[in-house]
Amino acid sequence: MTGSGSRSAASEALARGTVIPAHPLAITEDKALDERRQRALTRYYIDAGAGGVAVGVHTTQFAIRDPRFGLYEPVLRCAADTVAEFSPGDAFVKIAGVSGAIDQAVAEAEVAADLGYDAVLLSPNATTSLSEEDLVRRTRAVGGVLPVIAFYLQPAVGGRRFSEEYWTRTADIESVVAVKLAPFSRYRTLEAVRGIVRSGRGADVALYTGNDDTIVNDLVTDFHVGAAGETRRFVGGLLGQWAVGTRAAVELFATIRSASTGDDEALRRAIARGSDVTDANSALFDTAHDFAGSIAGINEHLRRQGLLAGNWCLEEAEVLSPGQAEELSRVRSAYPWLTDDAFVAENLDRWLG
Repeated sequence: MTGSGSRSAASEALARGTVIPAHPLAITEDKALDERRQRALTRYYIDAGAGGVAVGVHTTQFAIRDPRFGLYEPVLRCAADTVAEFSPGDAFVKIAGVSGAIDQAVAEAEVAADLGYDAVLLSPNATTSLSEEDLVRRTRAVGGVLPVIAFYLQPAVGGRRFSEEYWTRTADIESVVAVKLAPFSRYRTLEAVRGIVRSGRGADVALYTGNDDTIVNDLVTDFHVGAAGETRRFVGGLLGQWAVGTRAAVELFATIRSASTGDDEALRRAIARGSDVTDANSALFDTAHDFAGSIAGINEHLRRQGLLAGNWCLEEAEVLSPGQAEELSRVRSAYPWLTDDAFVAENLDRWLG
């Protein structure tokens, strides 16, 4: 996020905090990229008021990197071109998911840089053979290409546990501009925040929640850390949950922002919504089956709205779990304020045009 004016604006927006959906993948039944619907999804997020998108991340499916599909560069290019055509301004943040060992991660970051992305979300998936020291070196190497958003990913979908010291050393790296914390554990979240605050750069590293199971709680909480009781807050969210109901998420985020300024009524409204969001996430992410249907669940919600043609995934094992479709129907009926159904219906033809 250095150099051009657009990257400066994006950097400032990321530091202030915003709503960033983790972008799904639109494919045909034979697993080819459905570019028309992929563009429609990006246009949905832009028009819903999101502050950016994260592409090539878990929700986009890690398998886009598989040579069988060869979709990493085409998917990133499709989103970048759509943002360039339809986004409201330079502050819209384009984040590319990057994964693998050093050589792969640097190569993916270079693809993203060539396409005009503002930062990378550096995933720990597929790095089980690497030590924390190796991963710190990887972060430095990737940070030489683009600014880095470090990522605490839950083990159930390819992540691993990290020490508090790891987060201090990661935050010490000048190219690290933010951290997405998604361990789905309050203990691990608190530990990571403590580690980040201990860094001499801790105040310069924006905190983003990726804990889809406790979004509202993360965003309204003051985290008291350090000997002096320093207070830190999550400034925004980079979430698979926000890949659906994005306009509702933007409105909820605005309410949380008002609450952070001392608006007690806004705080009460936000907290009252918290359990709704978590319950909806249980169906989308398929917590009943340890997140096995998490990607298919998001895709199924979007299919029911017409944004996707099917809930298909690249990997044959990525399907809805038994009973998940019924759970999706239940939460959609229980929390209509979360669905964006009317907003999508009103704009779908234009987005697909």
